Amino acid sequence: MRSAGAYFRSWFARFEVSWRAPDPWLYAPAAVLLLIGTLMVLNTTYFLGRAKTGDGFHFFKAQILHIATGLALGAVLSQFSLTGLRRLVVPIAVISGALLVAVWIPGLGLVRGGARRWVRLGPVLAEPSELVKLALVFFLSDFLSRRETRIRELNAGVLPTILIVLPVVAMLLKQPDFGSAVIVVMLVFAILLAAGARLKHLAEIGGIALGGLAVQAIAKPYRIKRFAAFLDPWRAARGAGFQLIQSFIALGEGGKWGQGLGAGRQKMFYLPQAHTDFVFAVVTDDFGLAGGLAVLSLFAALLFRGMRMAHAEQDPFASLLAVGISSLFALQVLTNVAVVIGLVPTKGLPLPFLSYGGSSIVMALAQLGVLLALSRRPAIGTDPKSDYLVRRPGPA
Repeated sequence: MRSAGAYFRSWFARFEVSWRAPDPWLYAPAAVLLLIGTLMVLNTTYFLGRAKTGDGFHFFKAQILHIATGLALGAVLSQFSLTGLRRLVVPIAVISGALLVAVWIPGLGLVRGGARRWVRLGPVLAEPSELVKLALVFFLSDFLSRRETRIRELNAGVLPTILIVLPVVAMLLKQPDFGSAVIVVMLVFAILLAAGARLKHLAEIGGIALGGLAVQAIAKPYRIKRFAAFLDPWRAARGAGFQLIQSFIALGEGGKWGQGLGAGRQKMFYLPQAHTDFVFAVVTDDFGLAGGLAVLSLFAALLFRGMRMAHAEQDPFASLLAVGISSLFALQVLTNVAVVIGLVPTKGLPLPFLSYGGSSIVMALAQLGVLLALSRRPAIGTDPKSDYLVRRPGPA
């Protein structure tokens, strides 16, 4: 009988773990964002922790644990080869689907604020929608890469993809999690576009999807209130518009250079969700317009590097995976910031690397780990001894 160590070594060998230097232009911006996020969590939760638990460092210590878990997962994923990543498609899809169903199982699903979005797994509280987004990226990258020659056909490319994703969107809307549903829809269209789908087909399906989301946006009274508050928050300054107004105050108080780390006042129970959905407002309150632009520049560096890898890739699956994860980062950042500055109605979406939350930070670091794994794959040609590509001569 084999020892436990031999069993696990053989199991990991299936994923063709390999050791090559990752891309510093990916992990360096992410490391800076993670450092800023850690400071922001301590900055925004100290008084909240004292008020709720008597320990000002309660949420900070929890976030450190979340970050450690995410770093461990990201480090493991960063060592996977392309074959190993492809073998993760089915397990991630099954696990995310099971968790998405589990939110409706009594004793497992947890309701907060009228939404059923969380699953209690012992001491762990997970939000399945965060894993679902990553699972969709993996699944669609594999699915569409296998249909590369027929992707421009409506019945072979766009339509099957929409039919596969539609139940996921419906389950997210049922929770309800309108923000995640919108992100999923935009993510699917981004991957389809990168896969080579015809713009005509995307426009036709997109029009239908946009109409469906518009109907959902006004299907619930609270969403109508949010939309009305978005149009004129001062008419509901003590109600639905309160959060957006407080965000505007934080943006205005920060000015060009900010008031200094910890000096902003909006986090002191004025701005709701200052440590999660509206952490970017606190960043600008403390560090001003310059700090906000610096954070966006770091995210832009991640997006640029991810898209650069996708463009250089010759393997369809690897290319779509890089596009999907880079697009997921971009869509989450753009939507979160757009909410904070009042460009779109309020949605409950965290800012990757900066917002407090276990599921969001673990999944952000997992996504980074996958990008780092892809960065180990060079740009041109193939090495017959492995499934890695060989680098183009010259600087990386």
